[in-house]
Amino acid sequence: MPNLTTRTRNLGAAALLLALGAGLAGCGSPHPATPRTGGTKEAGALPAAPKKRAPVPTGLPGMPPLLKADDVYAADRPNALSPVVKNFPSRVYVPNTNSNTVSVIDPATYKVIETIPVGNQPQHVVPSWDMKTLWVNNDRGHTLTPIDPATGAAGKPVEVHDPYNLYFTPNGRYAVVMASLDRELVFRDPHTMERKKTVPVSCYGVNHADFSADGRYFIVSCEFSGELLKVDTEKMEVVGQQKLPFQGAMPQDVKISPDGKTFYVADMMAHGMWVLDGDRFTTPTLLPTGKGCHGLYVSRDSREMYVSNRGEGSVSVFDFTKNKLTKKWWLPDGGSPDMGGVSADGKVLWLSGRYDSEVYAIDTTSGKQLARIPVGSGPHGLAVYPQPGRYSLGHTGIFR
Repeated sequence: MPNLTTRTRNLGAAALLLALGAGLAGCGSPHPATPRTGGTKEAGALPAAPKKRAPVPTGLPGMPPLLKADDVYAADRPNALSPVVKNFPSRVYVPNTNSNTVSVIDPATYKVIETIPVGNQPQHVVPSWDMKTLWVNNDRGHTLTPIDPATGAAGKPVEVHDPYNLYFTPNGRYAVVMASLDRELVFRDPHTMERKKTVPVSCYGVNHADFSADGRYFIVSCEFSGELLKVDTEKMEVVGQQKLPFQGAMPQDVKISPDGKTFYVADMMAHGMWVLDGDRFTTPTLLPTGKGCHGLYVSRDSREMYVSNRGEGSVSVFDFTKNKLTKKWWLPDGGSPDMGGVSADGKVLWLSGRYDSEVYAIDTTSGKQLARIPVGSGPHGLAVYPQPGRYSLGHTGIFR
């Protein structure tokens, strides 16, 4: 009988051989065994499971997903026209509030080629969610005039009370009428404009808006009471309201940053943009831009935003990456740059001259004025059409 020491050595050698055999079978075999489904895996046989990531917030039901999670405007690249609009003639549609007409400009010649009679006090020309129709908002005429962008023909007006401005939910389910004097947000069928739900508001002068990146809420400016609203898109309910911290504030256009983290609100009396955390809806801070800050338009590469300063005849350029104003362009001989949009190729910024019966075409590279075009009286929310994007959120053209 071997002694205890010899026995221990033999057992140790056997264990070592077994361990080596197991290692060769698990790591060096040219034909590793196929993992079995079910059963308990041996410890160390597979890498540890990665930690679970936080779930990505889901968007508004029915909303087309963003092309890029960090850029809500990724679908708006130069000349990236949807098949729906790619054959539409390129035009600039200018609602003349005091003339009750829409001037149609050919951007290739900078000439007015047609004048369309519409209802009383047209304020904005708004592309529909499906991009097949342009709606003229005849505010005091209490109608919407449809224009076929394929032919330029105006259709039969649709009765809608106090349509100062018009938006569409990101899933295309509802049109949202900004009934400014009625103090209402009216959710309607996006095609027939049949009223679906009326949301009374306590602020005065609802007029402009933009939606969060996930489409679940939108921020609304109240011009005449200097307030902001936060509205739950799916519930169609106001979930937040605040007074801007400036005496006599008159908030105008609203635009979200490409990364979806910040809202910018133009204010024509505070002479700058309010910078707002939409998710938290805390008190915003003011970034001065120029007298009569009014319209906000994002460049085709999502890098800059053009800010029209109606009270001083200038356009400020805000750089999203640098988080600051980098340029200011002055119109020769002054002017009153108001609302508008960027050309499909991104090379021209078109703005109405609200108090000068004219439209401005501005080179987006140099800031040079390319044309100053006479139109009717009181030109306001002009629409450049068609524009890149997959669907429209309304106003003069917010595309995603």
